[in-house]
Amino acid sequence: MSKSRHVSATPATDLLRRQRVAFTEHVYDYVDHGGARESARQLGRDPHEVVKTLVMEDEKAQPLIVLMHGDCEVSTKNLARQAGRKRIQPCTPEVAQRHSGYQVGGTSPFGTRRAMPVFVEASILDMPDILLNGGRRGYLIGIDPKVLTELLKATPVTVKLEDD
Repeated sequence: MSKSRHVSATPATDLLRRQRVAFTEHVYDYVDHGGARESARQLGRDPHEVVKTLVMEDEKAQPLIVLMHGDCEVSTKNLARQAGRKRIQPCTPEVAQRHSGYQVGGTSPFGTRRAMPVFVEASILDMPDILLNGGRRGYLIGIDPKVLTELLKATPVTVKLEDD
């Protein structure tokens, strides 16, 4: 795939390059509200391998990032309990953008404007590789999930909502 400068130069990829982290680049046509399922469909991948970056906040309005499989939802109740918080809820798009520095739909856990604690669904760390946002809508990067704990110091949690 050709690397066009305007796509691959983001705070996320700049950080990864400075840290000498290997990653692959995957460009797709961004669709409003398409999410991980749409990017997975376009790239011919399983939505479970596409990890979404969710910006949430606790009861004190302190932000945090949760990384979840693209085909799963987060139990905010379980996340609050495992993170030692009273309550956790998703941020509004405007607040998420203010904390992360990224446009919603293009949020990467790497190179955020503000340092935030990162939590990762534990089963993501068992995968051979994952795709996650590279810091721009329509742009995913493929990385080894170990980078999440090594570089981001992500805390593994078990917070995916189970089907009834």
